[in-house]
Amino acid sequence: MHRLLFAVNCLSVAAYSQLALAEVAVPARPNIVLIMADDLGVEVLGSYGGTSYKTPALDKLAREGVRFTNAYAQPLCANTRLQLMTGLYNHRNWIAFGILAPESKTFGHWMQEAGYKTCIAGKWQLQSYDPPDYPGAAERRGIGMKPENAGFDEFALWHTGHTELKGSRYAAPVINENGRFRDDLKDRYGPDVWVEYINRFIQRNLDHPFFVYYPMALPHWPMVPTPDSPEWQDRSLRDVEDVRFFKDMAEYADKCVGRIVDNINQLGIAENTLVIFYSDNGTHLQVTSQTKAGPVAGGKGETTDAGTHVPLICWQPGTIKPSVNESLVDSTDFLPTILDAAGHPLPSDAVTDGLSFYPQLVGRDVATRPWVFCHFDPRPGWDKDRFRLLRFAREHRYKLYDDGRLYDVPHDQLEERPILAKDDNAETRAARMRLDAVLKAMSN
Repeated sequence: MHRLLFAVNCLSVAAYSQLALAEVAVPARPNIVLIMADDLGVEVLGSYGGTSYKTPALDKLAREGVRFTNAYAQPLCANTRLQLMTGLYNHRNWIAFGILAPESKTFGHWMQEAGYKTCIAGKWQLQSYDPPDYPGAAERRGIGMKPENAGFDEFALWHTGHTELKGSRYAAPVINENGRFRDDLKDRYGPDVWVEYINRFIQRNLDHPFFVYYPMALPHWPMVPTPDSPEWQDRSLRDVEDVRFFKDMAEYADKCVGRIVDNINQLGIAENTLVIFYSDNGTHLQVTSQTKAGPVAGGKGETTDAGTHVPLICWQPGTIKPSVNESLVDSTDFLPTILDAAGHPLPSDAVTDGLSFYPQLVGRDVATRPWVFCHFDPRPGWDKDRFRLLRFAREHRYKLYDDGRLYDVPHDQLEERPILAKDDNAETRAARMRLDAVLKAMSN
């Protein structure tokens, strides 16, 4: 497998990361908490201009930390999570939706090697996905990675087995805790259980650097009441689905983040804890949110900005200065970033597609990612037949699909006016050449 070069003829990713770290005065190895929301586009947060929901905890993190304005994800959760956990684009290690190859090396494994205690709590859905009657399911069911083999010392996870057995992630959740399904959650709410689990893990590991990965369930469908919804008080209404509950779910997601950050503050470890908040894709298609710039319809599953432009906030008091960062970031960048933060950068021969943005967090003016690449094809998988392979490369302004469609994204966010090669001017022609070189460098 060839090593990806970020500018076709420039420095390798791993070599760049090591060079950047050598030039940065890195503080003592921080604890790292990586939180990833499920189906939350930038328009949801007040710090990104959203006005429909109250998100005070995340808005406070954004004010006190670095808020990235050009972070991108894949259009669906499994696609993003595979890239996030392995640092590799989907065309390198994709098997099927909801399947992480069991031989994969995740950031959990890497962080264990770096000497960290590791914990994951929340959504798994990486071992088995297809229901038994779905065509081809017999070849794929149960072949993915098991949580106990993923590099985490402790876990509390939903959907660790077959899809038809997954149960609820919200009211009366089905949660596998370190290999045993809990039987005391009949009256509990899944996100509360995970926040409590994470906070206890942190409290037990104050004398050791730790890495926590919280792949949230919120605010993913089904849109149902939260404990802050009046309907929650009636047990018979806890599973009633209605898109109007998205507001409660988005605000509860913010509340969950706030509870983890409050715990970190109360324990007196904020200055030695890096908190990263991200999202796996855009908001559900049925949700339209208001922003200061007007209404925004959710774009989950679509390769437009509505499906791929997500929040990224990084917070560590005393180390990260409040700022807004316009650099490009994608989901392959997190693995090298957290390893840099841990003082354990990837070796020069490691195969990775990501570029560490940690030097930017600690104030170093370094070269940044010149483009974002997307290979999106969630097939095979139940309910994924409606999709097709889409590949694009983008810069801040221009975005090129491999069928030749070029878009000026800031002026055409819904991608309704493709610029074809025959209509290029000097600027679009140059952008097309740059981005076409990226697409050609990526094997299909």
